[in-house]
Amino acid sequence: MSNEDELLRIEGIRKSFPGVVALDGVDFDLRRGEVHVLLGENGAGKSTLIKMLSGAYHPDEGRVLVDGHQVHIRGAQDAERLGIATIYQEFNLVPDLTVAENIFLGRQPRRLGMVDRRTMEADAEVLLKRVGVNVSPRARVRELGIARLQMVEIAKALSLNARVLIMDEPTAVLTSEEVDKLFAIVRTLREDGVGIVFITHHLEEIAALGDRVTVIRDGKSVGQVPASTPEDELVRLMVGRSIEQQYPRERGDTGAALLKVEGLTRDGVFHDIGFEVHAGEVVGIAGLVGAGRTEVVRAVFGADPYDKGAVKVSGAPLKGHDVGAAMAAGIGLIPEDRKGQGLVLDQSVEENLGLVTMRAATRAGLVDLKAQREAAARIAEQLGVRMAGLHQHVRTLSGGNQQKVVIGKWLLADTKVLILDEPTRGIDVGAKVEIYQLINELTAAGAAVLMISSDLPEVLGMSDRVLVMAQGRIAGELAADEATQDSVMALAVSNPTTDKEAARGH
Repeated sequence: MSNEDELLRIEGIRKSFPGVVALDGVDFDLRRGEVHVLLGENGAGKSTLIKMLSGAYHPDEGRVLVDGHQVHIRGAQDAERLGIATIYQEFNLVPDLTVAENIFLGRQPRRLGMVDRRTMEADAEVLLKRVGVNVSPRARVRELGIARLQMVEIAKALSLNARVLIMDEPTAVLTSEEVDKLFAIVRTLREDGVGIVFITHHLEEIAALGDRVTVIRDGKSVGQVPASTPEDELVRLMVGRSIEQQYPRERGDTGAALLKVEGLTRDGVFHDIGFEVHAGEVVGIAGLVGAGRTEVVRAVFGADPYDKGAVKVSGAPLKGHDVGAAMAAGIGLIPEDRKGQGLVLDQSVEENLGLVTMRAATRAGLVDLKAQREAAARIAEQLGVRMAGLHQHVRTLSGGNQQKVVIGKWLLADTKVLILDEPTRGIDVGAKVEIYQLINELTAAGAAVLMISSDLPEVLGMSDRVLVMAQGRIAGELAADEATQDSVMALAVSNPTTDKEAARGH
């Protein structure tokens, strides 16, 4: 490699926060026209590193070089001037603005001193077509689902004509078809000489897209290897140990039906949904984005209303559209959007872990803080939450540790039926296995688990039965021993209404 090929170099970067050394002498380099994968567990330091490149953090030691010259990135404008664009795992969009306004925020084209909306929306439409998403430039961002929000973020980054593009878990919320489109975009950018820093926890994506891999563990660079390196070796480098079984489901005897859903219908969203989940059982819900999976479980939990049907817990009818009643009956929900719906980001780990049990720990209007603190400390240790202490704000934890806190608050509440919506999205392979073991512990203790996941191997590996949704209906049910990727996808792309009518006519 000649010096002209090198776009970016990081040497000996060190960064500390109170009580935590986030980065300890990390080295990294990026060449023109390559995809360099940055791999590591949650909390390893990846997010801290890319926030330095975007100007959000400043290094305590070490230096950053762009085109061979040392630079100081003091903010987003410095990064943009140097040709560095970042697509964060946490969306950086303004909900009340339109798609076009978000894409060109702070850079709106002007004519006669006024924002030229026609040009802005036309340019936004070109970018949206380039990333293959059918969204109006005039649509409000708050109206979009998570997958479309991700594609808008990508369009926004492309609008900057960046030479260095940093992508933090860009495929975490995308369907396989959307991932294929994204990979095509990345390959085109690579051919155009853009250097891409790609962060992913999906190991199969590394060989498909990457050129090199740098592994970070506990804030240190522990190795640089080709993207063709076998997955088990990547895991060993990342977590410091071998993981023998990726989906360690332990199936035992099942008991009575703890959750029963009968004919649940919400006009235009889902129709005639019926299923049971038994004690000691994991039931997976698979399907394409937009099939209605999240809408169904939110209705079961009482977060959203439904028009017809019934939900029963241990045989007792549950009042609809009443989260308090669902929680009192022993239902817990770990939502798809953990930051927006599962956590209070500016509160501490301790306060978040105690959210569900606070009412039970209150006597005469006073919360038993000592008991809450002891319980929080116990569950944080059990889950292996990486933190400076229970006082640390949840916002500053890594994604995997945030997810452990969301799960922990329901474990403290002795939940009978736990609903998991995308439980391992954005979480590294080591933390995933820890969460799978927690699922095993829950079902071994007699709880029932209902799990939505867009990660099909996860559904197949951890479910005892799989329900497949398509177009707001249950298209079919498969036992663990008959569920395959092909059989699930055949149901997921089917038309349940047409198929049922055809069956009746036949």
